[in-house]
Amino acid sequence: MSDLEKTPLYDLHLELGAKMVPFAGYAMPVQYPMGVMGEHLHTRAQAGLFDVSHMGQVIVPGAGAAEALEALVPVSLVALAEGRQRYAMFTDAQGGILDDLMVANRGDHLFVVVNAACKQADLAHMCAHIEGVQEITDRALLALQGPAAEGALDALVPGVAAMRFMDVATFDWQGSELWISRSGYTGEDGYEISVPAPEAEAFARALLANEAVAPIGLGARDSLRLEAGLCLYGHDIDTTTTPIEANLAWAIQKARRTGGARAGGFPGADTILAQLEDGTARKRVGLRPEGRAPMREGVEIFALSEGGTAIGKITSGGFGPSIGGPLAMAYLPSDLTEGTTVYGEVRGKRLPATIAPMPFQPTTYKR
Repeated sequence: MSDLEKTPLYDLHLELGAKMVPFAGYAMPVQYPMGVMGEHLHTRAQAGLFDVSHMGQVIVPGAGAAEALEALVPVSLVALAEGRQRYAMFTDAQGGILDDLMVANRGDHLFVVVNAACKQADLAHMCAHIEGVQEITDRALLALQGPAAEGALDALVPGVAAMRFMDVATFDWQGSELWISRSGYTGEDGYEISVPAPEAEAFARALLANEAVAPIGLGARDSLRLEAGLCLYGHDIDTTTTPIEANLAWAIQKARRTGGARAGGFPGADTILAQLEDGTARKRVGLRPEGRAPMREGVEIFALSEGGTAIGKITSGGFGPSIGGPLAMAYLPSDLTEGTTVYGEVRGKRLPATIAPMPFQPTTYKR
């Protein structure tokens, strides 16, 4: 642990009794004394505070920032309005996903948040194609998620309640500039807040002083995003999966598709646009295993209870506290429909699971 990087909230995590684990080169809290189940349910019922300072924060400056970054993603950024944010993904020449990211239009620049494990590669990728890219290293990043998030944050930062899902804005808190988006990774309404590192602990303490807000670790963050049907890079998506196989076609706007105003022009466009038109052999789907035993990442999926070869593999799986049972995501043949029974091989036994719609837990975004 001594060789790991620490976020500005490291000492606060220890004070709050967090169990710290290595994650993407950082010492991060996996859970607090409340436990993963309690933290998960608290976030769904009230509000959870997450330290996500390990994520990469990047500024792409200049009037041509949207055009330059749009050339690296299959997403429309030129049409992204000021004060709005959009989900995107970097793709490679084969149409695989290098990373997924959030892009915000903040007027004279774009603000980009990338995954922790990919941030150095992403930064190098952007710098190789775009001039003036700046990594932000002096700010923490917090996420406040859950139905009580709006009230808790608005009490400290008046005005955030007026924001809608995927809005971004700048606010002042005790002389510090906060960069706030109404978004998150739990399926709940909530916010992500970039705060100057020296003020991060004081700001976190101010939020935690609200009895509705509890600190939440990586364990519950994973079960929350899984219930929401959200991808985890390196597990559910990577360079071997295209956005269409990953069921992320919704993120590709009409302008970037065949016949659109700015069709193609991004890495892997030929593959991705062809898949949009013709479909794919496999796709990411939701699974609801029968019983109580989870089917975890790596479990092979079969069409038959006995015999035959594997038709796919689970990429994320666990127990969903909000839905009261196991759930998983897997890549399976595209011709299989929701309601179909398949079988996961767990400890030598094939156990039934049903292909199910996602999200498993209804989202509560404030639109």
